[in-house]
Amino acid sequence: MPTLIGHHDVKDRDHWLASPKREELFGPLGITNIRTFVDPQNPNHVAVLMDVPDMDTFQAAMQSEGAAEAMAFDGVLPETLVILVEA
Repeated sequence: MPTLIGHHDVKDRDHWLASPKREELFGPLGITNIRTFVDPQNPNHVAVLMDVPDMDTFQAAMQSEGAAEAMAFDGVLPETLVILVEA
């Protein structure tokens, strides 16, 4: 099962950290071990690490309206999103 790291900028770090949207979007996909990180030098730069059982399902979910809505709710600046896959 690959581990992913997604990092991006957000409008409000505290709102992003408190949001239930990550679990709501990724939980039903079987994604586990979701952990959040913040950049101590740039409080609006954050990351999420997770174990993804099915990359095709994850990629399809990230293109969905649900993902766009979750990112908008969370204040994610989508143009800053970078996803790294464990090598």
